[in-house]
Amino acid sequence: MVRFQEPSQDEPVTERDSTTETLFPLHVVGEWTSSSFEELFVSEEWQDITEDRLLRKKVLEVGSPPCPTWSQEVTVRMQAVLEDRTVVEKDSKLVFVIGEEDVSQALEECVLSMKKGEIALLLADSQYAYGLLGREHDIPAWAPLLYQLQLLDVQQKADPQTLPIAERIRIANQKRERGNFYFQREEFHRAARAYCMGLEVLSTKSAGEAGADEEEIKDYRLKCLNNLAMVQLKLEQNEEALKTCLEVLQLDPHNVKALFRSGKLLSDKGQYKEAMEQLKKALKQEPSTKAIHAELSKLVKRQSGGQETKPLKAPHTLKEGKTPFLFSKKTQTLGLSWKLLLGALMVALASLVISLILTACN
Repeated sequence: MVRFQEPSQDEPVTERDSTTETLFPLHVVGEWTSSSFEELFVSEEWQDITEDRLLRKKVLEVGSPPCPTWSQEVTVRMQAVLEDRTVVEKDSKLVFVIGEEDVSQALEECVLSMKKGEIALLLADSQYAYGLLGREHDIPAWAPLLYQLQLLDVQQKADPQTLPIAERIRIANQKRERGNFYFQREEFHRAARAYCMGLEVLSTKSAGEAGADEEEIKDYRLKCLNNLAMVQLKLEQNEEALKTCLEVLQLDPHNVKALFRSGKLLSDKGQYKEAMEQLKKALKQEPSTKAIHAELSKLVKRQSGGQETKPLKAPHTLKEGKTPFLFSKKTQTLGLSWKLLLGALMVALASLVISLILTACN
């Protein structure tokens, strides 16, 4: 059965390395193993990265200049722990572009202050990490993190046209997963940005792309587009969402999510015929999906409601709750004629009575 809600519902969960074995065996220091975070936030041996003193670092091994800049691609070795030293993040070769929000703000801000080869400890308040919501299953709300990281490499962001298929897919999948992360946190603008960046990488066709590669890229594009449409609906960007759904259907005419969403959007616009076509196609693909049946029922009611709407006609008889000015002109004229005739008859009878009385008196 197809699902129409959260993009992450039908996505595999990325497995994280939570083993306790350190990535920096030669730099196991007291701050990493036992010091309280409160002590580290006020320690004079640490330097502030931000003015609010909520993001601080301590250099363990000096690197070689220069420092990286925004939009450059960096590779880092990184691990992170909670205050009880539970490992929550670990990656021996994490690659990201500074400013594209693929990692926490703490990591982006820190690498801007580092030199190639540098090894440092990084203490991040929750607002630079996972904030109020934390991260499901392992990072509590408002939890500060302690990182140990090394800047391994710095280079200019590569042109997607020059990248092999596997690398493009890796980058696009990274953007899509980050979009799913932001969607779960209801940070919909950031989610949309992540999906769009993933689509940009996948929309570029590199030389030597074979048929099998094209199918794999198409599959990832469909995932990003469907997720983007869901985000646009959350942002009430209905016109953009409809365009995105139609783009999905160009790649896959039988895509149930796109058929359902486009049908619903067309129905909301009053384009009932087109909406009915899309929803019937969706129902043919997923005949047991309740959401499609519900939307079709809503559409039928809208259509029948439009046909039943007729101009107001004046009633021909006076009923409870109706006022005389709603009578038709013909009815009003007929009533007036009877009144005149009755009045004339009364006058004639009165005259006859008076005449008889006068005769009797004489």
